[in-house]
Amino acid sequence: MTDHIIEISHLSKSFSGKKVLDDINLYIRKGEFITLLGPSGCGKTTLLRQIAGFLQPDEGVITMDGKDISGVPPHKRELNTVFQRYALFPHLDVYDNIAFGLKLKKVPEDEIDKRVRKVLKLVAMSDYEDRDVETLSGGQQQRIAIARAIVNQPKVLLLDEPLAALDLKMRKDMQIELKEMHRKLGITFIYVTHDQEEALTLSDTIVVMNEGKIQQIGTPMDIYNEPVNSFVADFIGESNILKGRMMRDRRVAFLKHEFDCVDEGFGEDVPVDVVVRPEDIYFTTDPAKCQFKATVNSCTFKGVHYEMWVDTDTGYELMIHDYDPYPVGSEVMLYIDPDDIQVMRKERTRNVFEGVMKDNTHVEILGAVFECLPQEGLEEGDSVRVEIRFEDVDLLDNREEGALAGEVHFILYQGDHYHLTILTEDGDHIYVDTNDIWDKGDLVGINFIPKGIKITKAAEG
Repeated sequence: MTDHIIEISHLSKSFSGKKVLDDINLYIRKGEFITLLGPSGCGKTTLLRQIAGFLQPDEGVITMDGKDISGVPPHKRELNTVFQRYALFPHLDVYDNIAFGLKLKKVPEDEIDKRVRKVLKLVAMSDYEDRDVETLSGGQQQRIAIARAIVNQPKVLLLDEPLAALDLKMRKDMQIELKEMHRKLGITFIYVTHDQEEALTLSDTIVVMNEGKIQQIGTPMDIYNEPVNSFVADFIGESNILKGRMMRDRRVAFLKHEFDCVDEGFGEDVPVDVVVRPEDIYFTTDPAKCQFKATVNSCTFKGVHYEMWVDTDTGYELMIHDYDPYPVGSEVMLYIDPDDIQVMRKERTRNVFEGVMKDNTHVEILGAVFECLPQEGLEEGDSVRVEIRFEDVDLLDNREEGALAGEVHFILYQGDHYHLTILTEDGDHIYVDTNDIWDKGDLVGINFIPKGIKITKAAEG
């Protein structure tokens, strides 16, 4: 017998032709605190609203306790939702706000009173039942919104960024209270947030999402210590994400040095990405322990630790967290333990497109024509495979000067350069390695360097 209370199979949703959720598959266990985590626009709230019944999927099935609920209206699902805007009734006091749903269901008055007082105690608001909700603080209103949801005794509580409107201290206090409520209630919580620290603090399981797809599912410790790709590593906490090369099992090269590691099964002499958390780079005064040297170029006190940026002796910039400060300009010796090096398979090593030859020195890619070196054995109209290295993409300040136009969509700093994801006007992705500094949202022109365009005839069939 399964302990899954909700199962989501091949769920997809589009708005105005843009796919917001793309083939989502997920199960949620009874009593679990699961968090949907990701940046704005990743699809997490759309997924929550489909579980709640406020949106219908274009494709796929949602089951609850083994029953398909895709066509069941929200009020008939055994779940309740707490929104970022608490949607309390201003004309009702605290007691009647909480009791509202029970009265609609015609629950007996003595049962209503018993349940309302029980949840008021649970959310630490027992002395507030007669208060006007508009006189309450944001944190108190949030407690009442949660009380109103759980008084109906749902099997699942959905929470859509419920702490986003609170100040930092109140948000942290409410995180502790939410975790305690979950423990006492024993029901399933499905929580949506873009706050990584909040997700790590609250969750049994985290589902990291980006661009409508699930990137990784795991415990907070798994997500933090074993990210599956550069997006997760960059999004969850601070990271040094660097280009590397797996030399063989348990041996990886990055920072122009070779290091022992614990990873296996990548093959020999293959490109990889390497993640080292700032707290996992250690200072030493022992030359025998030193693996590489660096110069401190900044040192900032962050309350619990110092954040330092250092320039390595091989030309890379790294972030380090340490409890002791090192003065700017200090020459330091550093090492990394094998257990603290996380090796990830590269998602891609170059841009790959389908194209059509226009003539011997021009190829059409993504609806635009680019100059290339003379191509032997290819004729006008031939379908081709086009490969372009990340460093052979040229970005221009004036988007009108590029053969294509796009927007900087994602930026990943890799120690000695930036790896950018550019989203074209037609929604295609182009990946770029550059030393130039761009901001997310910058509009750019895009050209490909002719000598960097590698063309082969497309396989037939």
